[in-house]
Amino acid sequence: MAASILIADDDPVQRRLVENMVQKCGYEAVVVEGGDAAIAVLTAADAPAIDAVLLDLVMPGLDGMGVLAKMRDAGLNIPVIVQTAHGGIDNVVSAMRAGAQDFVVKPVGMERLQVSLRNALNTSALRGELQRIRHSREGRLTFADIITRSEAMAGVLRTAQKAAGSSIPVLIEGESGVGKELFARAIHGSGERKSKSFVAVNCGAIPDNLVESILFGHEKGAFTGATERHLGKFVEASGGTLFLDEVSELPLAAQVKLLRALQEGAVEAVGGRKPVKVDVRIISATNRKLLDRVKGGYFREDLFYRLHVLPLTLPPLRARREDIPHLLRHFLARFAAEENRTVSGISGEAVAYLQRFDWPGNIRQLENAVYRAVVMSDTDQLGLVDFPLISTSAQSQSGVPDMAGDPVTVAPAHPTAPFMISGNEIPIAPLPSPGGLAMLNGDGEVRPLDEMENEIIRFAISHYRGQMSEVARRLKIGRSTLYRKLDESSPGDPEQGGAEPTGSR
Repeated sequence: MAASILIADDDPVQRRLVENMVQKCGYEAVVVEGGDAAIAVLTAADAPAIDAVLLDLVMPGLDGMGVLAKMRDAGLNIPVIVQTAHGGIDNVVSAMRAGAQDFVVKPVGMERLQVSLRNALNTSALRGELQRIRHSREGRLTFADIITRSEAMAGVLRTAQKAAGSSIPVLIEGESGVGKELFARAIHGSGERKSKSFVAVNCGAIPDNLVESILFGHEKGAFTGATERHLGKFVEASGGTLFLDEVSELPLAAQVKLLRALQEGAVEAVGGRKPVKVDVRIISATNRKLLDRVKGGYFREDLFYRLHVLPLTLPPLRARREDIPHLLRHFLARFAAEENRTVSGISGEAVAYLQRFDWPGNIRQLENAVYRAVVMSDTDQLGLVDFPLISTSAQSQSGVPDMAGDPVTVAPAHPTAPFMISGNEIPIAPLPSPGGLAMLNGDGEVRPLDEMENEIIRFAISHYRGQMSEVARRLKIGRSTLYRKLDESSPGDPEQGGAEPTGSR
């Protein structure tokens, strides 16, 4: 799913023109006729997620400045690009002081609008990543910090949000790298215990002989090496949340004591003389099917029912491919800032390729792939060549196991497949391969000239990465002619095509 841009303009001609350009830049356009309608879309509970706003300053009723004020009052941090036919310095200063990120003068050109939108989205992504890191360190992560637009995640999010309002035990299942701990932190950060501690324990990384000591604590001298008293994770998390990651890896002996602690709300330290009362909210996670572990005799059935009160299953990244462009934008902004690199975008060809890969390592693998690409890239835009490990894996790998051990086919990632991109190029679908222009249609008849011309133009735009001046020069036509031909080939309402208006109000 491409980023969504809200366009607010009372002029129908300008509105259609900007909508057409936004769509050609690879974004989804949401169009309204005035300021009041814009605020209604931005604040509605069931409204689509908006990534940026293109806002006309001069409108009847609630004007652009009024929209900026209401957005500020509502705490909306969506980037805003204001546009007007009156480009005086006073308007620029007023709009920027009111919270606008950029300013364009009507009629705005395609390249200027594309750069402005890309910069606004990149800045917004970086701001979101910094906020997410800060919230994670402070234990204040919420569901707003989870990057997703996928329908596959919608039901999981609704269930998790309901669970956050209580202390019900939650079991999160999902493949490695899908973000189970992030969900656990969001549940904690959205509930009544958010001001208390969130304590995470990786049960699979604890030696068997130290599990009880780490979870429940020990007294000084309880065993060799116990030179001082240790409270244990349950006591540390008292009043807050204890996150038991990879809980299926707990040894059976520790499972017995964990069950007793959950039943009685008290823990007994190794070498201790009496139990200590604790008030802990339990969230557990596993990358295995816990019920299968019970059937295999590796996990206690009674403990399973204690933990499996409210189960959540996070879908793998291959089941939510529409989230990949948004995740790419956020990871790119973060790593470019951390590594002090000038990388500002990813080519549409690379985005299409990455969306079709199955990502057996899920979000963690995608994050690491972007990290490597940012560090190793020699240009300001990542392309297919910057993801060699993914390319090699896709070509050599015939399948990867899922949680149940079943093979999952790796989708072939072909650079000429149809795709929509995130604003660094013009969207082309489908793309012809170099030298592969078909002269005949399916019936064996010669194709119409305008159809072949449109295909050549689309290929040229992709080949020159959306640089419209270079496309026009190479095709030996004027830029106005190029835009007119693109408008004429656009699907939908014929009024959305046509030449640019000669003036503005």
